[in-house]
This record gives sequence, C-alpha cells and structure tokens, in this order.
Amino acid sequence: MSAKACVGGVRRWCSAAGLVASSLVLVLATNPVSADVFKYIDQHGNVFFSDEPLTSTGLKLEWKRTATRLAAQNREQSESIRRKQAEVNARLKARSEAEAAVAEVYERRPVAPVSGSMWVRRTRFQPLIESAARRHGLVPELLHAVIRTESAYKPNALSHAGACGLMQLMPGTAERFRVTEIWDPAQNIEGGAAYLRFLLDLFDNDIRLALAGYNAGEGAVKRYGNQIPPYPETQNYVRKVLQFLWAEEESRQS
Repeated sequence: MSAKACVGGVRRWCSAAGLVASSLVLVLATNPVSADVFKYIDQHGNVFFSDEPLTSTGLKLEWKRTATRLAAQNREQSESIRRKQAEVNARLKARSEAEAAVAEVYERRPVAPVSGSMWVRRTRFQPLIESAARRHGLVPELLHAVIRTESAYKPNALSHAGACGLMQLMPGTAERFRVTEIWDPAQNIEGGAAYLRFLLDLFDNDIRLALAGYNAGEGAVKRYGNQIPPYPETQNYVRKVLQFLWAEEESRQS
C-alpha cells in the first residue's frame, strides 16, 4: 500500500481490491483527532480508503465508518481468526493423539500361552467355537481371542455391568441375536459370533472397529466418526484382543 498526498491536503490510501482496512486504521490511530473512514471503489475495481470525503470523478462510496468502529471491527475479526486457529490446532492435536493410540493398538507384544486350567476349559469349548466360526464366516482364532479376553473361557463369568457367559453377552444383545438361554455355552458363543459378524459387516471388515463396537457398542464407534472411542477401557480391550488374536494365529501356523 502506498500513501499519496492529494489536492486540498486530503490523505488517501489506495490499493488493489484486496486492501486491508486495518492498515488505514493504524495510520489514523496516530492522529489524536477522531476521524471518519471512507471506502471508495473506482470503475476498475481499485479500492480507496480516506479520512476525508473524496470528490474525484468515477469514485463510488461503498461505506463510511468512524475510525473507532473500524478498529473495533478489525479487533473482532482478529479475535475470530485466533479462535478458529485455536480450534484447528486442537483438532490437529486430537487427531495426532488418536493416530498415536491406533499405532499403539497395532504394536505386537509377547503374550503368555494358554495353559493350566484355562487350557482345559479352552479344549472343552473348542468344538463349539470352531462350529460357530464356520457358520458366521469368522476365523476361530478371533472367537478364541474374544472369549479369552472376555471370560478366560469361564462359562459362568458375570461382569459388574451384567454381561454373561463365555462371550460376556449383555441381555439386550442376547435377545437381539436370538439367544434364549444366555448361560448355555453353545448359545452364548453363537450369539457372540453373530454379533461380531454383524459388526464386521457394519464397519467394512475393520476388525479394530468391530472389536470396539463389541466392547462399547456400535453407536459409540459411529459417534466418534468410525474411530475407536477415546475410552481407556475400550482402547485397552481392542489392544488386548488383537494381541491374543495374533498369538492364536502364530500358534496355529507353528
């Protein structure tokens, strides 16, 4: 922007159409006398700001404001820009933290093998697990990993929230997937397998999201934009099941 002395001592600041009016306010602020600010546009689209009326031919007055008002508007605009930038920075930070959490979920760690009494229980229910996996198009290793995480293969497991049996079905989920006897191991495994199949179909076979939905409900996953909800319990659950799943896969391959 350039300043030009005009006829009659009128000060005029002119620029292309993108002139920032705050520059004029800064200049006027040095003048102890309160002033008005005039904005003009000529036939070529050039913008002119002045602290006095301009009478040049071809200039069209767009608005007239006091310098105080214009300065206040610019302060408001600056504050709005700062707020928006702070919001963007907060979203970027949240996304970065979420990506770090996802990366941690995928980090493979050593898992103790199934042994002792848990191995006895696993062997007892393995035929039911294999059968349910085939019916629902699942790998048996996934059901094993979920059952190990949920109940350690204990058919009478009951959580403080009321989840029941091997796959820790909530009564509402059991009813939803036509489980009439929630404590029956065969029906419990069948209902859990059906729910996992539903979740995998819902989330395009993204196993992380399916597991998050199994723990927190599919509605929670959707509310967070099809991401693992930021619940420590759910994030730890997904991480734990994946570790058991990888251990199952490695055991079967060996």
